[in-house]
Amino acid sequence: MSATIIDGKAFAGTVREKVAGHVSRLKEEHGITPGLAVVLVGEDPASQVYVRSKGKMTVEVGMKSVEHKLDVETPEAELLALIDKLNNDPEIHGILVQLPLPKHLNEDLVINSIDPAKDVDGFHISNVGLLGTGQKSMVPCTPLGCLMMLRDHHGSLSGMDAVVIGRSNIVGKPMAQLLLGDSCTVTIAHSRTKDLADVVRRADIVVAAVGRPEMVPGDWIKEGATVIDVGINRIERDGKNKLVGDVDFDSCAARAGAITPVPGGVGPMTIACLLANTVTACCRANGLAEPEGLTA
Repeated sequence: MSATIIDGKAFAGTVREKVAGHVSRLKEEHGITPGLAVVLVGEDPASQVYVRSKGKMTVEVGMKSVEHKLDVETPEAELLALIDKLNNDPEIHGILVQLPLPKHLNEDLVINSIDPAKDVDGFHISNVGLLGTGQKSMVPCTPLGCLMMLRDHHGSLSGMDAVVIGRSNIVGKPMAQLLLGDSCTVTIAHSRTKDLADVVRRADIVVAAVGRPEMVPGDWIKEGATVIDVGINRIERDGKNKLVGDVDFDSCAARAGAITPVPGGVGPMTIACLLANTVTACCRANGLAEPEGLTA
């Protein structure tokens, strides 16, 4: 295996340390404690685990953590009323509504009811538009984490050829916008892209976010390219459950210059960047300088 392994778990730990330092300074110098509110509707097991993890890490970095757990049958009006209350709470700087929501709730309506300045997921249509036009916005956590790791590994990304496989609103599209912002030449590829293998082979940076287990084989990867694998897929192999990414790790690592593993790559960065976004939102709300190294 020739590729350098980009250790997302270790990098996320560094990001959390930076966040904790900023939180401490906000408390000591300004008497402000950043606050994050997470809203969970229903009892989806994966969402419950994720929310617990967010709450634990929020407290560990010294921030205020608030959780609202609502019944799966909660009416839409009740959820919107809660969000309105959080929008107007000066001690809450970040609001996250855990997705997916129960089917009777309109996700777009709910997300767009969050104050854009407190939208630490970066999903509000205003933040999407601001990011797309190169203005200051709240940036989706997973793409932000990918960008941080790429900057850390390469320094400048200017002039590099990047291919993003996947066109989701959560990862693919914002990832492309962030790479454009760092002066990459960017292609968004997807399941209907003609000659996908040839498109990927020319890339200096490959971000795989298509949601198909081990879809990208090693012979698609340019020698020395950097591969960021966003995929988290649970498969059965040799009678056991296993987590794999969207790229075939072994064959891609044999050709790539650097690669993120699954698990332990992009995944840990998502919560770290959620915490970073909350600190950023807090600083903006109070007219303070944004924390260096934690924003796009």
